[in-house]
Amino acid sequence: MPEEDQFHSQESLKGSLILADPSLKEPTFFQSVLLLTEHSAEDGAMGYILNRPLDRTVGDLLTDAALPTEQQESLKDIPVFLGGPVNTEHLTFSALGWSDVDQQLQYFTHLSAVEAIRHEMEGFQIRAFVGYSGWSEGQLESEMEDKAWIAHKPHKNVIEVAGLSGLWKELLRDLSPWHKLIADEPDDLGMN
Repeated sequence: MPEEDQFHSQESLKGSLILADPSLKEPTFFQSVLLLTEHSAEDGAMGYILNRPLDRTVGDLLTDAALPTEQQESLKDIPVFLGGPVNTEHLTFSALGWSDVDQQLQYFTHLSAVEAIRHEMEGFQIRAFVGYSGWSEGQLESEMEDKAWIAHKPHKNVIEVAGLSGLWKELLRDLSPWHKLIADEPDDLGMN
């Protein structure tokens, strides 16, 4: 069974990645890789775009008044990402890690500054997100039926900030020979 089909039969995609289908041209989600942190058919879904760095750090966005000096110093170099188009006036911390024992992505979201620092000391990669991606009841399921998204199992490479520009193509190549061809096409076919 192809990898993306096995996810469609699961009740919840919580903890999974979803990749923007190559046909999805909407600028916010074009070639995006999202981590679904919440998902149920009844309550909808929520997640964060993992490969939209804003080329800013927490220190660029938060003033000294927003965090105590010690926390500001510890978090000032944390990269900031666009998590999605919802609630973009808020900054939230997340921790990403990988368990080699069970080959699973570990994540914690909606962290306070103190919790982010603690997770970083435990070896997690910390990211800050402006906004998040959200779907109402049944919306994600409908979009997946319309082939806007492709479910993908979590991958260790999502926790590393380096190489995120090619993450969507890298994960797409894993799916099938057809997806590999699509991933290797230039973004602008006129440049071919």
